[in-house]
Amino acid sequence: MTGPLAGRVVLVTGAARGIGARTARTAAARGARVALVGLEPDRLAALAAELGDRHAWFEADVTDQADLVRATAGTVAALGGIDAVVANAGVANRGTVAAGDVEASVRTIEVNLIGVLRTVAATVGHVIERRGYLLLVSSAAAYAGVPGLAAYCAAKAGVEQLGNALRLELAHHGVRVGTAHPAWVDTDLVRDAKEDLPSFRLALDRLPWPVGSTTSVEACADALVRGIERRRRRIYVPRAVGLLQATRTVAGSPPAEWLLSRGARRSVPELEAQVRSLGRAFGRHTAPGSDRTPPDA
Repeated sequence: MTGPLAGRVVLVTGAARGIGARTARTAAARGARVALVGLEPDRLAALAAELGDRHAWFEADVTDQADLVRATAGTVAALGGIDAVVANAGVANRGTVAAGDVEASVRTIEVNLIGVLRTVAATVGHVIERRGYLLLVSSAAAYAGVPGLAAYCAAKAGVEQLGNALRLELAHHGVRVGTAHPAWVDTDLVRDAKEDLPSFRLALDRLPWPVGSTTSVEACADALVRGIERRRRRIYVPRAVGLLQATRTVAGSPPAEWLLSRGARRSVPELEAQVRSLGRAFGRHTAPGSDRTPPDA
């Protein structure tokens, strides 16, 4: 097989399901050798078996540096090196800062931002050796605050800036750094949120295009893999999310905040009541180790 990824080694975190699993499948179909890293060993093993013996899997928590170092060393031993990394692992907690479980908010930031930093730190030496590529999965949520997703938005904005700084730090090594900014993708994370919280489902239905649209996981993975092949600086899913990035100062302006706050005055109390009734801070399919119960449930 020929192509930019033929024979290249791509390490993907959060590879057990959703965007990570589909990105691994798509990269493998284009000739890459994939290292699957995540917290669900049964799912990782099944995916590795599906892809074939040219690939490997490693159980690791992205908030545990020792885990990531072991997964990185295992990847190099099994596959010979690392050409690209997709720092994709992520979670989203339920509830607001005022009425939710603070430990769940902290866990969201630990996984979505600190986990990306730890992934880069564990793998970057090997990526430098091959003048490779780092893809940090941020979100369209980096560009606009969403009530009930404060920790998620903060973490994803942090990932964008982490990518911006890394791009400068690693340029002299010939390493390229990209950030990916999906809007809503049809994954367990989004489906769980719709199922758990009627207010979230209603708010999503009311959002304008493109932030109100939902992309298939296959289309998202295809966009990410094309970005890896072309070592892109920014990847938007759908592409129209780039318009949101270009107008982010408008989205954060006082008039826009005033307009959004009118709806939030009603929707936020509804959301908080639904989270209390739910009795848990994460979705049903959140990886082990991430679920926490709100103290007032």
